Parts: sequence; structure tokens; C-alpha cells
Amino acid sequence: MRLVLTSMLITLLAGQEGLAASKEAERLASCAAVLEEILDVPDAVPQELLDRAECVAVIPSVKKFALGFGGSYGRGAMACRTGSKFTGAWGPPTMYRLEGGNIGFQLGGQATDFVLLVMNPKGAESLLRSKVKLGADAAAVAGPKGRAAVAATDAYMRAEILSYSRSRGLFAGVSLEGSTLRQDSGANEKIYGRKITAREIIGGGQVSVPAAGRDLVRVLQKASPANKSE
Repeated sequence: MRLVLTSMLITLLAGQEGLAASKEAERLASCAAVLEEILDVPDAVPQELLDRAECVAVIPSVKKFALGFGGSYGRGAMACRTGSKFTGAWGPPTMYRLEGGNIGFQLGGQATDFVLLVMNPKGAESLLRSKVKLGADAAAVAGPKGRAAVAATDAYMRAEILSYSRSRGLFAGVSLEGSTLRQDSGANEKIYGRKITAREIIGGGQVSVPAAGRDLVRVLQKASPANKSE
């Protein structure tokens, strides 16, 4: 009897672990789908800025909540170009969470997709910490759209992170200042099968792109195969 119960418990736990991993795989698939849809929109994310980005983060379906105050919470992923200077092909994704009290008013009760372009190594380094507060730990501004990037000011070019949002079919640059991006350690462990930090995933050369993350990396590689930052 004890052997049967033990076997049942092991099976149950294995099933729960598989379900958790499946949820993270679905999250990566959602990131890939959202990014592909946004990059296919004319005059959305400027190609010249995407080509200069070291990393791209996608946080799909961020939702508003209210616990005595307005706030927002979402889960997504970030992928970076490989190499010490981010000049290689796009590498394995690392999982992130976006939290903020000041972006709830933008959601209007609708789920909102966010895309963040990390424009220089300093911005990438900031995001490889356990968490980063946008606007404080990393300079973040609303990204310019389409042809507006041709006349981008120095503020855009100096920014470490450019942020965009899509809600109700509308796409625009949006400020996420005051919001927090943090590593989702539990999700990374489920995807890679062991405890691993964002720094080890992005720059450590310790893991390859997991099957669940191949679509996201494929979308990025197709859209911007080479880093053209000066």
C-alpha cells in the first residue's frame, strides 16, 4: 500500500512539474506571436532601432489589478544577441516579470502587450541584475514609431531602454518609468531544468536555445540578423 501511495505521489508531482513547464512554454510561444505580429505592422518598431538593439523584451497581456491601489503585472521573456559585445546571433531567452503601479491607467481594463528595446550594453547590464527600476536604474523612454525615428532626438539615442505598448489594436511608444523588471527565477528553472540566473543564460554560454524558445529567437533572427549599432 505504501509503495502504491508513493508511486501515485511521484506521478502527481511529475504531472504538476510538466504542467508548470508547459505554462512557461506557452508564455514563450505568446511572446513570439506578439512580437511577430507587432514587427509585421508598418510604421511600428523602427527597423533602424531594432537593428541597434542589444536585447528585446516582450511582455504579453499585462493586466491591471487593484489591491487598494492601481497596478499592473505581467510575465514575459527577454532575448539578447550573443557575444561579449552583443554582436552575434540571438541567444536563448530568459524569463522576466514586469510590475508597476504607474502603468495601470494606460490599460483601461484591457490586456496590453509591451515590447522593450535594450539599446546599449549598459541597459543590458542593468537588466541582468535581479531587478531593475525603469527610469531610476536604467534610463527608459517611450520609443518613437516608424518614420519618426529618422528624426529621433539625442534623448532617444541616449536612452538605455525604449518601450512600446499595444492595446485594443493601437501601437504606440509608452513610458514605463517607475515600473520594475525582475528576473523570473522560478520560470527560468522550469524552462532550463535547473536554477540559473539571467546573466548565465544571456552571457554565460551555459545553455542553448530551448525548444520552447526557438520561435521567439527565430522571429528576432529573421527581423534583425545583425547588430548595426556603432
